[in-house]
Amino acid sequence: MKKIWILVFFSFLSFRLNDQLDFEAYAQKIAGTSLEFQMVPIPGGSFKMGSDSPDFSDQNPAHEVKIDPFWIGAHEVTWDVFELFLDKNFEESMTEGGVEAQVDGLTRPSLPYLDMTFGMGKEGKPAVGMTQYGAVQFCHWLYLKTGIFYRLPTEAEWEYAARAGSNTRFFFGEDSQELDSYAWTASNSGEQTHPVGTKKPNPWGIYDIYGNVQEWTIDQYDPEFYSRSPKDNPVNKPANLYPHSVRGGSFKTPEDQIGSAYRSASDPYWKRIDPQIPKSQWWFPEAPFMGLRVVRPLNPPSDAEIQAYFNQEPIADY
Repeated sequence: MKKIWILVFFSFLSFRLNDQLDFEAYAQKIAGTSLEFQMVPIPGGSFKMGSDSPDFSDQNPAHEVKIDPFWIGAHEVTWDVFELFLDKNFEESMTEGGVEAQVDGLTRPSLPYLDMTFGMGKEGKPAVGMTQYGAVQFCHWLYLKTGIFYRLPTEAEWEYAARAGSNTRFFFGEDSQELDSYAWTASNSGEQTHPVGTKKPNPWGIYDIYGNVQEWTIDQYDPEFYSRSPKDNPVNKPANLYPHSVRGGSFKTPEDQIGSAYRSASDPYWKRIDPQIPKSQWWFPEAPFMGLRVVRPLNPPSDAEIQAYFNQEPIADY
């Protein structure tokens, strides 16, 4: 019996060590193509989310939050990868061996009637203009392509990753003059996006977490949510089409509106010129600043929970 327990113990120890060794940065390859994207590990832990600033009431109160470990994209999702999801014919032309059967039947975005690069170009640059529903369905495409559950970050995960262990306005401190080294903002962008990863990363290896493009989270935006937020892995599950929480600021954002705790909200105005009735569930024709970054939880949910995440019906726009 003693030998059995020893074997069980060392089997468990080996599993835990392998589990920890596997929790490291990696490149996710897109099958049949030369494309890949980088993921970096974010250790679990607790931090103070938000702030007590009297100037930004939606950041109040600062409150302790506990986060489980996850990976996050080192970069914002680029057009190089997003366009494979967007256009099935393009994906087929770019994929050696053809598109997998499980991907072939995926519902894709309607091809936009406008240039959704807004003249800013594609190569190496962040994909922009998609709705939150479009961002979630891109994650669905990734899941079908890779067998790995990718999703949008929660607001808490995004802020935890952005802070990288800091408790200051920026992960590098309080001085906004240093922001130029880390972010493309209204002051240095020339009014356009830039190739990802051309500024310095934060201490956890995440590039462009401030600026370049704003990033979707899965949360409903509620300026009062922090006053009732649970401590463990909080998420304000969305029930309405607007507003959703977006984070990070973009190439159009002034420096005084950027920081780890700064929150923004999606706006129906971003579809003002959309002539469709009902308006597109896929595109914001007036949001050239809106993009996404993906996360992968270390401990993925059940198959049923994954399907529930991806298979929610879009809410009709107005």
